[in-house]
Amino acid sequence: MTTDADPETVRPARGVPTARRIDHFALTVPSLDAAVGYAVDVLGGELVYRLPPLTHDDEWMREHLDVHPRAAAEIALVRLGPDTNLELFEYRAPGHVARPPRPHDSGTLHFGLYADDVDAALAALRARGHGRALGPVRTVAASGVRWVRVRTPLGVPLELRSAPPDAPAAGRHVPAGPWTNRDDGTAAPGALPTVRGLDHLAYGVPDLDAAEDFFVRVLGAEPLERTVHDLADPALAAALGVPPGGVLHRSALRAGPTDNVELDCYQGSPGARADRPRNSDVGGSHLALYVDDVDAAAEYLAAVPGCEVLGAPETIDEGPLTGDRWVYVRTCVGLYVEVVRMPDGELPYERGTAARRRAAHGLRWRDR
Repeated sequence: MTTDADPETVRPARGVPTARRIDHFALTVPSLDAAVGYAVDVLGGELVYRLPPLTHDDEWMREHLDVHPRAAAEIALVRLGPDTNLELFEYRAPGHVARPPRPHDSGTLHFGLYADDVDAALAALRARGHGRALGPVRTVAASGVRWVRVRTPLGVPLELRSAPPDAPAAGRHVPAGPWTNRDDGTAAPGALPTVRGLDHLAYGVPDLDAAEDFFVRVLGAEPLERTVHDLADPALAAALGVPPGGVLHRSALRAGPTDNVELDCYQGSPGARADRPRNSDVGGSHLALYVDDVDAAAEYLAAVPGCEVLGAPETIDEGPLTGDRWVYVRTCVGLYVEVVRMPDGELPYERGTAARRRAAHGLRWRDR
């Protein structure tokens, strides 16, 4: 396999062999048309490709995606800013759950965008008809961080966040320049004002210690800080979109050169569900790592107690992503992780569009 560096130079001190960065985060949405429209027209992303419907008449869907064998999926990929690929799924499947999970349910996801001016970005969302905030913009007294969450047609909340340069957790990645969907720095039409890029991905977990250990010891993330938030405060609970009561324990981590991950554990939150969404349910999600050697990465993860590789690594042999090698792993903390590598050279989808998925070439997991 050809790479642009010796794999040993990109292997984290601990973590997945030959990993370079988070390749994409993926989300199952209520409507693919509505989700793509929101990501492009409201957030200022760029549609990179939309794949033909995925179905199989054997056990392939169960073996490789952990969904019902008669499930059907439609998939699109949107470039969100300088560093982020967002993969969107719409499933039709027996037993499909169409109700989005709530923010305090196990296995839920939300994502945050970094904005120099949260109020200006929120005003732009409202002008586009999508600025229904869960609560007022909040300022964290100890750090100066400002944030607000808004409802979206994706089935999960979007958070806008800003932070002063001297805010705690200095190891967090902050996008350096204005929002762009092109590697050449071309400005993205319609991007939200003052938004630079993805600030964080956040996953709801039932056991914070176990989840943090998996991200740090197995995936090679770096712990930044832990915080505790008393949700007896009804204003804070409302801003988070959860009922008052209980405590939120949060771990912030740096995952590779371009991404921050937050792990949220709601303890004692009224009505919280412990069962996480399936991949085919609205709110189902997975996290994909770009690696140079998919087989070595899969072998490494298969050896982690409680992790299971779904099927075996496959290489796509036709269509827009010909040459893409990938495999899913159901991990010991319930999160699905995909390891993926795109072939060198032009992908077939590139022949019909100037849009490009964010590539990992030239990056190293430990780059800062």
